[in-house]
Amino acid sequence: MPKFATVTKRLLLGRPFRSDRLAHTLLPKRIALPIFASDALSSVAYAPEEIFLTLSVAGLSAYAYAPWIGVAVALVMLVVVASYRQNVHAYPSGGGDYEVATTNLGGRFGLVVASALLVDYVLTVAVSTSSGVANIGSALPWVAEHKLLCSILIVAVLTAMNLRGVRESGKAFAIPTYGFIIGIFLMVLWGLVEALTGSDLRAESAGFDLHGEQTSLAGFAFVFLILRAFSSGAAALTGVEAISNGVPAFRKPKSKNAATTLLMMGLLAVTMLLGIISLAIITGVKFAEDPATQLTGTPPGYQQKTIVTQIAEAVFSGFPPGFYYISFATGVILLLAANTAFNGFPVLGSILAQDRYLPRQLHTRGDRLAFSNGIILLAAFALLLIIAFDAEVTRLIQLYIVGVFVSFTVSQTGMLRHWNRLLRTETDPAVRRRMRRSQTVNAIGLTMTGTVLVIVLITKFLLGAWIAIAAMVAIYLTMTAIRRHYDRVSVELSETDGQQPSVLPSRNHAIVLVSKLHRPTLRALAYAKAVRPDLLEAVTVNVDDAETRELVAEWEKRGFKVPLKVIESPYREITKPVLDYVKRVRGDNPRNVVTVFIPEYVVGRWWEQLLHNQSALRLKGRLLFQPGVMVTSVPWQLASSAKAVDRAMRAHPAAPGDVRRGLYSEGKR
Repeated sequence: MPKFATVTKRLLLGRPFRSDRLAHTLLPKRIALPIFASDALSSVAYAPEEIFLTLSVAGLSAYAYAPWIGVAVALVMLVVVASYRQNVHAYPSGGGDYEVATTNLGGRFGLVVASALLVDYVLTVAVSTSSGVANIGSALPWVAEHKLLCSILIVAVLTAMNLRGVRESGKAFAIPTYGFIIGIFLMVLWGLVEALTGSDLRAESAGFDLHGEQTSLAGFAFVFLILRAFSSGAAALTGVEAISNGVPAFRKPKSKNAATTLLMMGLLAVTMLLGIISLAIITGVKFAEDPATQLTGTPPGYQQKTIVTQIAEAVFSGFPPGFYYISFATGVILLLAANTAFNGFPVLGSILAQDRYLPRQLHTRGDRLAFSNGIILLAAFALLLIIAFDAEVTRLIQLYIVGVFVSFTVSQTGMLRHWNRLLRTETDPAVRRRMRRSQTVNAIGLTMTGTVLVIVLITKFLLGAWIAIAAMVAIYLTMTAIRRHYDRVSVELSETDGQQPSVLPSRNHAIVLVSKLHRPTLRALAYAKAVRPDLLEAVTVNVDDAETRELVAEWEKRGFKVPLKVIESPYREITKPVLDYVKRVRGDNPRNVVTVFIPEYVVGRWWEQLLHNQSALRLKGRLLFQPGVMVTSVPWQLASSAKAVDRAMRAHPAAPGDVRRGLYSEGKR
């Protein structure tokens, strides 16, 4: 790697970690909470907005249902948290919903869950980033005017921080996450105290008139609106499953610590959600999908602020720093909520790659022991969504939560089968009672999450949920195709009865490709002789008569014992004449082998690669597809390559034992 690229990589990511440092990256609960729960905690900032936004269609009177919808969402969240506490104890390996579904329902259901979660992780990054920029934009107009650019930059920063490693990014994200929790709790407590003492808390939109688009809704239409508001508010549940996927990242006892973190997350999220909805009703917040047409009495150039910032402005009306603190803390936590996906997506991708459903590159860890390829892939897909939807939260939210509730429902079904299987063999009455309790919790979770999934599909399908479903189907088909490919290759490469692929060749015909008579060619000739083939010859392609005659004359002058054969190329092409000659030499005998030696330059700068080895690369690419043909590259290191080696050794100094293992020479240590 060039020196500039190496220095830049080290500045951004830090020095690489040895594999034996993996145990030092495990997380205590205080760090695991901001890493894995930031998504669920931050969703309380935009879930109330979506409830009020949906209810605004029916006018101000529909706001009376907001507290009841909030209670319903909170109840579902507590049930889901209780259900996932059973999951982390039963399946602590980190496979989460994917492992539960695969083990108990079969591979196809596991892939359904995996495709749903992968889509949901990408949407988490897109929605959280866009929502965070919107909250910061409520206090800083410049950010609101350039929300797309700000969203792209933030995803890039989050990617770089996660590439530095899970534990290091967790430390960086802990302070803002806890700052948001403290800020919201202080705002809720202070607002409730002021309301109980008779203070007049009024949001900036309290004096506006809200005109509903469909004020005469009744019967089934009104019920449909309430269900749609509930499905939008259910976005608060996103991120609950992340902890079950990240159990291996916890310190021991892993399952217990993960379950405790889940409980803390659920209680914090429910309290903040209900507190924000209560203050929104108390302060008279009005939040419309189209403020220009639905709100009257607004001042000229009015820009609608988020619900959280409107509440903060009302509660801290005599204390502006409190308003700015809540605005920025909310914006930052929403941005950091994407970090939950940056921890969940790469781990799930690694497990799927290990099971041969995704490319195996996703299974390997990078320099900092993070799954770097998965992190980069997630960032790329999230940026595509942000750009495609112009960082609009209202448009992106319609795609959201379908995937997470698919995984919730299938996972709870798998857990029911898990308990049924264990109950068939368990005879201890105390253990059976404990299993029955866990089974009951999962049964209630299945009922609630299945109901919410149906509601979400009915109310959001035409609004954009179909895009998420289509993406899940595409990912499912892609993963099955990848698995079929890996299985086919595995069968093809394995030895079977009656086949002996390791039989020695009957004849080895060696060919050294010659373009000029220089030191790389002499090295290739010497190495080819050392292999001791049955027949050795040098071959050159005549693309320039004068140069070819000069080469032949020099060859004869030096008296080489290896014959030089000239292949005519009337159209000045190199690759095809060599391929045709190699095919003729090998013949039809499947036990004949042709070994082609190609001299190559080893360069130290990226731009030098563009100036050399292009013909060799094309030849190798074509020769590799020829049966019975072996291609050997004979390297010649140019001076620039030696400098590159020195730079690499300075960037990666020898570790204890590397010299003994032969990774570094004693002289260059």
